[in-house]
Amino acid sequence: MRRFEIDQDSLPDLAGMMLATVEALRVLGGSATIQELDEEVISLEGVTEAEQSYMMANNNMPRVNYYLSWARTYLKRGQALENSARGVWALTETGAKILDVAATRAIYDQVTQEEKERAKEKRQKERERLQAKRDKQKRKAPEIEVITQEEPDVHDDWKSRLLDVMKAMAPDAFERLAQRLLREAGFVKVEVRGKSGDGGIDGVGVLRVNLVSFQVYFQCKRYKGSVGSKEIRDFRGALEGRADKGLFITTGHFTSQASEEATRDGAKAIDLIDGERLCDLLKANKLGVQTEMVEQVTVDPQWFDGV
Repeated sequence: MRRFEIDQDSLPDLAGMMLATVEALRVLGGSATIQELDEEVISLEGVTEAEQSYMMANNNMPRVNYYLSWARTYLKRGQALENSARGVWALTETGAKILDVAATRAIYDQVTQEEKERAKEKRQKERERLQAKRDKQKRKAPEIEVITQEEPDVHDDWKSRLLDVMKAMAPDAFERLAQRLLREAGFVKVEVRGKSGDGGIDGVGVLRVNLVSFQVYFQCKRYKGSVGSKEIRDFRGALEGRADKGLFITTGHFTSQASEEATRDGAKAIDLIDGERLCDLLKANKLGVQTEMVEQVTVDPQWFDGV
């Protein structure tokens, strides 16, 4: 019996997702990357490719991955999970003791209550701050302005904006972007086939690694949803007898079944670059993405008291 259901509209049972996450980590030996963890949960729960294609309305994430990230967040706040700077999630001693949905629901309720209390406290502090400001204005005391640069909400919003830009590109322009990225990554003789391409092959390049070279055929597609196993099988079929390796680049996401198909035993391996990794690669190579350091200026009123 599945612990949660995914559809296009309603909120899934987060407590069930939390339990599925714990069970998946047990299967994986107690620790895993986000991709490994998501794929194991999807496999254990039998989430179909159709369900994996349901997207969130306001960002570029599949609904199942979005809510699994919240499941991890609740478990972390409940001290059942911990994660390293390298993005590896692991069960804690508390998490290892979780055996049923009652335990995860208790964590969910506890964290939710703590969030409500923090929000209430924050609102109270804001009211007190505004009241103090009004009182100060009534006394007509001189006010020293404090200029700060608040931390923006950087929950990968830049990736959503970047993906929207790429999805709006013409197909040939997106192929040229892939060509430029591959060249920056060390490929040589990168050729875009364009409309003359066949079998889903959009281009070819040569990757030199030390003393050896590999011919790599690539496909680059602007997807809004998920790429399934069928697309991977079709691409592999087009590679037969042609290339040493295949590379599939998309602005969308790969279903867990697509990832499994890409590395299936006995078949030609295909490397996958999804939308999130594509954004990271463009950022790392400074292709249309610039990183700026923002100066933060803070005035200390107490310092002036001692002048």
